Amino acid sequence: MPQIDLDGEQPFISHLVELRDRLLKAIAAVLVLFLGLAYFANPIYSYLAGPLLKHLPAGTQMIAIEVAAPFLTPFKLTLVVALFLAVPFVLYQAWAFIAPGLYRHERRMVLPLLVSSTALFYSGVAFAYYVVLPLVFGFLTTAAPQGVTVMTDITQYLDFILTIFFAFGICFEVPIATILLIWSGVVSRETLVDKRPYVVVLAFFIGAVLTPPDVVSQTLLALPMWLLFELGLVFSRFFKPREDPEDQPELLQDQGSAPAESIRPANDDDR
Repeated sequence: MPQIDLDGEQPFISHLVELRDRLLKAIAAVLVLFLGLAYFANPIYSYLAGPLLKHLPAGTQMIAIEVAAPFLTPFKLTLVVALFLAVPFVLYQAWAFIAPGLYRHERRMVLPLLVSSTALFYSGVAFAYYVVLPLVFGFLTTAAPQGVTVMTDITQYLDFILTIFFAFGICFEVPIATILLIWSGVVSRETLVDKRPYVVVLAFFIGAVLTPPDVVSQTLLALPMWLLFELGLVFSRFFKPREDPEDQPELLQDQGSAPAESIRPANDDDR
């Protein structure tokens, strides 16, 4: 059990020990998943290569330029997949570490946002795989000049799809970012509504920076970002900054006019 000092705060060393333990648990979860998936490394790569293989010209196939690429590339992908699958457990460890230091109204806010952000990240990756990649590869393979045979290196393909997955996964977090900005009081909802044209331009700029240099993938990233921004504005109505006595720790209600920043809960029952 962590030691508790007179002010109800864990000593600094105890925080470091707990952080170490939770990091080890997260790493262990990734390693366990990786070991369980390692046997299926080649089928996993073949599955993720499906959108490209379906659009390659007849008689062509993917190639491996580097000597060790046929062995290392599928295992690299498997490690990424293991990390991807372990995200809920990793986020739970992060939540369990910070939760004791939060008030009850902060817990009610953070936990749904963690769940929502995870679901949105997965949705972004799924959208990229099932919608974006088939359209992108359908366009790129037909755009090759005459006399050029499309034969993609497996390592280059992996780097390409991971970039796409990461870009779409992060950009699908736009509603969460919008809600947090408004809820924290950094910017008002009315200000974001007024700045909507600039947000649209920014979405297309981000699409141009994070995606490969083709119009299809840039547009397919910018449009969902814009729509998700509008979705964030809709849900931000429920997260307006407000002063509510019920949101204060119970201890404050017993302290009269004592400053909020000078009082922290003494135990978990007060949080």
